[in-house]
Amino acid sequence: MLRVRAAVSQSWRGFKTFPCAAVEVKNEPILGFTEGSAERKELLKALDRLKGKTEEIPCVVGDEHVWTKDIRYQLSPFNHSHKVAKFCYADKELINRAILASVAARREWDLKPVQDRAQVLFKAADVIAGPKRAEVLAKTMIGQGKTVVQAEIDAAAELIDFFRFNAKHAVELEKQQPLDAEGSTNTMLYRGLEGFVAAVAPFNFTAIGGNLAGTPAVMGNVVLWKPSDSAMSASYAVYKVLRECGLPPNIIQFLPADGPVFGDAVTSSEHLAGVNFTGSVPTFKRLWKQVAQNLDSYRTFPRLAGECGGKNFHFVHKSAEVESVVTGTIRSAFEYGGQKCSACSRMYVPDSLWPQIRDQLLDIHRQLKVGDPVEDFSTFLSAVIDDKSFARIKKWLDRAKSSSGLKVVAGGNYDDSKGYFVEPTIIETTDPRDAIMSEEIFGPVLAVYVYPENDYKEVLQLIDSTSPYALTGAVFAQDQNVIDEAAKVLRNAAGNYYVNDKCTGSVVAQQPFGGARTSGTNDKPGGPHYVLRWTSPQVVKQTHVPLTDWSYSYMG
Repeated sequence: MLRVRAAVSQSWRGFKTFPCAAVEVKNEPILGFTEGSAERKELLKALDRLKGKTEEIPCVVGDEHVWTKDIRYQLSPFNHSHKVAKFCYADKELINRAILASVAARREWDLKPVQDRAQVLFKAADVIAGPKRAEVLAKTMIGQGKTVVQAEIDAAAELIDFFRFNAKHAVELEKQQPLDAEGSTNTMLYRGLEGFVAAVAPFNFTAIGGNLAGTPAVMGNVVLWKPSDSAMSASYAVYKVLRECGLPPNIIQFLPADGPVFGDAVTSSEHLAGVNFTGSVPTFKRLWKQVAQNLDSYRTFPRLAGECGGKNFHFVHKSAEVESVVTGTIRSAFEYGGQKCSACSRMYVPDSLWPQIRDQLLDIHRQLKVGDPVEDFSTFLSAVIDDKSFARIKKWLDRAKSSSGLKVVAGGNYDDSKGYFVEPTIIETTDPRDAIMSEEIFGPVLAVYVYPENDYKEVLQLIDSTSPYALTGAVFAQDQNVIDEAAKVLRNAAGNYYVNDKCTGSVVAQQPFGGARTSGTNDKPGGPHYVLRWTSPQVVKQTHVPLTDWSYSYMG
């Protein structure tokens, strides 16, 4: 998937020579895993190898594998009696040791040519695309409860794309150079940040962990990677691939840790240069406040990049194609149990179309299989990630059943006896400002507000003002005037905005991802500008004609 055009050396007259190779990469194809296919056979073998096994995962600082006394376990969401991984939490002392080791290794790594650093990601992408694909997919399925296709689009395609495109963007950034003037040359050097970057990863995408740690590293930074407890197995597999593909020790430290302990340690270090975060709003706010409180102790102003979820909408106009609305909403709301940052969790439907849309949603809902994605590949969604998530979603469902303004149209059941299973649920609300329309649930729960079809303009304003988030959203309409009108009203309501398509499924380099308001800092990982967040450029002016006079001509 990688081609490099013939390299052309371009010199900034004696200061430094940059090889300006144009790097061509394409999105990784998504494999089909059809009956009898080679990829299906490999995946089944990998799943079989992991059956009932518990992997031991240490903290890794440099080349040292460290075990602390604080032992934890990653459980399989759909079979919580299966301990997928045994790991340990790094304590404050180990985190501080990792910081000092990283900072000591930073200069040599930062001075390496960007092509050499990028080669690590290119190699890692090739390894995950080939020999390690089945293993990383299997660990994502068992550890994070993903179906075959959800694991494939995440732990294979998206992760490979992140590595390849960010490596490409890092290399090509060096071609962005300032203007020269007569008698002097100007060079932009893209340095890593002075200090370390803390990467705090979520459970729901193996690819996100790889990106949060890998992209700052390719830009010359050193990184402390705190993987999610619930994605430990797949994250460690990715980390090992990076090391096997030439990532030197101490550039990325692998540090499972208690969230507050990790947050306290990194934000109290004078060397903190950046935080690369995906997770909840309260956690990101806590980190931001800690950085603010410690601002006087830092050697530099830390950069904070965060993605914090959303309350994502599907707006349906009376001119919409019903089939597209129904199938798109089923996938967006219920794939991976609604545990994508981008998942649709609120829908606005005109009264004239609701009976038709409701009936078609219910027809499909009856066919959705909830279960074990490893034993049964026809499973559409599996269990939610853990007991905390299950308890949170259960509260919402219990509230819906007892509230006069809410009506459970489909689903609403749950069972945590074997795994953390929640039935995909559709809830109709008579109050468009009910909490279920504004607060993130992060589960397979879709809230629907049915509006008088001619009130769509008010509904567009409602969508923009109901939730504090602004991550993704979709407008379904065939009337171009309505599409244009909605785009203006909803300009700030979503960072990833879809027309006649579901609000999930962003692809690296096609739909760079992120939103503003409380959804985050909208730095668009997957796009060409993301690498700029992780560099501190230095401009060098070199003069070739000596200055021979201190005075100016007008002085006489």
